[in-house]
Amino acid sequence: MGYAWDFSSVWMYREALLSGLLGTLRIFAICLAAGLSLGLVIGLARYSQRRVLRWPAAAFIEFFRNTPVLVQIFWFYFAFPMLVPFDISPLMAAALGISLNSAAFSAEIWRGGIQSLDPGQWEAARAIGMRHLQIMRRIILPQALRRMLPALTNRGIEIFKMTTLASAIAYGEMLHQARMIASFNYNPIEAYTVVALLFFAILYPIVRATYVLERRMAKGD
Repeated sequence: MGYAWDFSSVWMYREALLSGLLGTLRIFAICLAAGLSLGLVIGLARYSQRRVLRWPAAAFIEFFRNTPVLVQIFWFYFAFPMLVPFDISPLMAAALGISLNSAAFSAEIWRGGIQSLDPGQWEAARAIGMRHLQIMRRIILPQALRRMLPALTNRGIEIFKMTTLASAIAYGEMLHQARMIASFNYNPIEAYTVVALLFFAILYPIVRATYVLERRMAKGD
């Protein structure tokens, strides 16, 4: 039995989808900046020789890597307000869950990139009188970032896709808006197809650019 596709009902609510796209981009920007920057801090702590830094960082990474993101979002939205004297908005709850989960994964990317460098560079830098932070900032991180760039880009793509989990707590991103359109017009196939195509249209050029970047970096090496 053939299905008669009708995207006109989705087009009628294009402003709602545009609002959802802006909501998706908003939470993505927050989670990308927070997840990668916090991941750097935790990754450096995980790499530290000081137990007082290394052990809490390891505990953070293991907890957030081994619990579902959706459960974390639900916890921040439903449970966390019972512990703090202020309300948690859907945006804040989703951003906390996705950002902390992404920080745990990106921390391991940062740590792995730093450990991949020759230890002799540390010794050479110390021999000329450089301090630990100077070595990290001027020598180690610039080289490590170049090696980690493809992995960090992939992490960013995963964060963009994880923004759809915010729809579970009624944050107005694209999937939530599509769900509302589908409930109004009984057209889930068209509504969710449009969302999938929008994600593809945004992410596919980024993925292709990542491939080009990896090839250029390989040639540079």
